[in-house]
Amino acid sequence: MSKIEILLPKMGESVAEATIIKWLKNEGDRVEADEPIVEIATDKVDSEVPAPEAGILVAQLVKDGDVVKVGQPIATIGTSADGGGNGAAKPTVTAAPAVAPVVASTPQPVAAPIVAHSASPVARTGPTGKFYSPLVRNIAQNEGVSLEELESIAGSGQGGRVTKKDILDYLPARSNGPAPAQTAAPASTSPAPAPVPTPVAAPKITPDTGDELIEMDRMSRLTADHMVMSKRTSPHVTSFVEADVTNLWLWREKVKKAFEQREGEKLTFTPVFIMAIVQAIKEMPMVNVQLDGYTIIKKRDINIGMAAALSNGSLIVPVIKNADQYNLVGMAKKVNDLANRARLGKLLPDEVSGGTYTVTNVGTFGNVLGTPVINQPQVAIMATGAIRKKPAVIETPQGDLIGIRHQMFLSHSYDHRVVNGALGGRFVRRVADILEDWSPDQSF
Repeated sequence: MSKIEILLPKMGESVAEATIIKWLKNEGDRVEADEPIVEIATDKVDSEVPAPEAGILVAQLVKDGDVVKVGQPIATIGTSADGGGNGAAKPTVTAAPAVAPVVASTPQPVAAPIVAHSASPVARTGPTGKFYSPLVRNIAQNEGVSLEELESIAGSGQGGRVTKKDILDYLPARSNGPAPAQTAAPASTSPAPAPVPTPVAAPKITPDTGDELIEMDRMSRLTADHMVMSKRTSPHVTSFVEADVTNLWLWREKVKKAFEQREGEKLTFTPVFIMAIVQAIKEMPMVNVQLDGYTIIKKRDINIGMAAALSNGSLIVPVIKNADQYNLVGMAKKVNDLANRARLGKLLPDEVSGGTYTVTNVGTFGNVLGTPVINQPQVAIMATGAIRKKPAVIETPQGDLIGIRHQMFLSHSYDHRVVNGALGGRFVRRVADILEDWSPDQSF
């Protein structure tokens, strides 16, 4: 029998390690090629690592809860392939991850810019030698948990390692807010900064008889944490514009069948919305920024996240990298591909990271408008509402008329620390103008 050593696969440029969640196969079990053998999780996505070949799972080299680096061996599989008698090891194989959706509107947690209530970045290893995973460090920084506090948490992971569950269970028990720093402040003649108020604890809820208690799954908890962090980080302002998209509506009705026949893809409004947003970003690039303390990072690339709702109620935000490089056909195919693979749980970790601006189509659910929450560390997000027929005033050289028009609302939420009302309002108005000026005779 020959042996194959399976390595933790590469899961995107920004992902260096993953946590072993659960082994799906035991040592000695028969596995088929491409059959999942272990569940892993990063701070961005959950994945299943499949077997590269059929055989027997000879050894699990890591345990549940272990944090494993990319390229590290995690298991060996014995196969009946030629060329490896008496257990001789074959070349190592890196399995391709099969990725399950993670939330986003964000849904994936991202370290927020450091603000007044945040602790300093947490070291990977504490004074006692405990190792802290990227996800635990992100949560600690966002919640203002110091390294000293982390060291005091009794970890349930291997070797006393603090897991995500440990720190989330610890947070509600903090009665006095973050532990104060123990380092002495240097003498200064300037006035002391105003104290940061202690966050008010959530009220205690006692379920009534007959109430059903539903534990949030990992994805829902990640979403909840990310949304709370975003609202704490950014002062949200939302501007609204109503756009007359009659020409766009008539154009799509005219070309959608021919488009599908020629390209083999359905033509939705989403790629048009994204292209209008991209054009507006190119004209007003200060919406395509991030904020690190008091430093504004003007992003070179335009990477548009498109929020996608899944059948299980979760949310994921696949990202169209370099969205300004696509024409209409390319954008339609990219949108459809990401949306389809999101529903099937086939997105790669790198495809749900790196966004610089997000759009969410609330009109899919028949909603007229919404006030979306910014997907940190971005500074703005746009919601596109349902397109509805409405009576409207039409201006003509002969006078004003009342006619039936196709109208929709655009909602633009932005971080008021860096995007003021003038820029935020002009931006959404510009997107509306681009959509209103769409030619019904445009080719594709």
